[in-house]
Amino acid sequence: MAVLQFSVTAMNHPPVPRRFVVLMSLVLGISLVAGRLPAAEPDEIRLWPSGAPGSEGKTDPEKVRVTDAGDHVVSSVHQPSITPYLPDPSKANGAAVLVIPGGGHSALWMDHEGYNMAKVLQAHGTAAFVLKYRLARETNSTYTIAVHALADTQRALRLIRSRASEWHVDPARLGAVGFSAGGELVWLSSSHFDAGTSEAADPIERQPSRPSFLGFIYPGRSGDIQPSTNSPPAFLACAYDDRKDIAEGLAEVYLRFKRAGVPAELHIFSTGGHGFGLRAKNTRPVGRWMDRFEDWMADSGFLKAK
Repeated sequence: MAVLQFSVTAMNHPPVPRRFVVLMSLVLGISLVAGRLPAAEPDEIRLWPSGAPGSEGKTDPEKVRVTDAGDHVVSSVHQPSITPYLPDPSKANGAAVLVIPGGGHSALWMDHEGYNMAKVLQAHGTAAFVLKYRLARETNSTYTIAVHALADTQRALRLIRSRASEWHVDPARLGAVGFSAGGELVWLSSSHFDAGTSEAADPIERQPSRPSFLGFIYPGRSGDIQPSTNSPPAFLACAYDDRKDIAEGLAEVYLRFKRAGVPAELHIFSTGGHGFGLRAKNTRPVGRWMDRFEDWMADSGFLKAK
């Protein structure tokens, strides 16, 4: 068996953060075990196996564009889904996160705002599920954010809870984290929810759709985020040099959570712009926001049963 080992020696350089090392190995898919290929990526699970309501008759194939930097950008989503990243059951801490990529509701940036975060959470014992949702601002789209994209988010939360025992997830510790446009869906899901329909023929629809905690990473439409005393606790992060409506808007969002008496934590990094997401090559302080998020989850009690 061949085993890959590597180390980083700091010589007049800042220490390499734990998240960076984990992300480098996970994103690159390094595997030298007896010449075997890296493990296959997990399969997507359709939110509605028989077709999503509102997508009837839409048979156009999903489109994937790969940028020069290797980012996968998805559009033409008519079969919304989640991709599960499940930790080894012996290491699972019971927490789970629905990860919602951004892209202005016209595309989905699946890697640095989706899969990369999910892989780090998985490595640290937290179950993660990356959402593909329908796009309301794609050219000629008939979808809307408040109806179809929100329904996809709600259905994903219900689906995860319906399989909580199988996936070693505590339904009371299922949160949602969204980037840019995905942050808009995080807010909508936390302000438009229900306890499920107990008599529904579909067992998934019997589950509640409210996320237990929220993560807003440079969210869109921050002015719409108006928490009440019943809102879930929230983690907020952006960069100082992002757009004014985000950099200043997220500071206002934090104050609204504070005034509502809802626990919240805010990080505004000096540089990073919009769309920094989670990338292995980003070693600036903004690239370590994921460490702060996991610290917040632990400090808030979401990494252990209450």
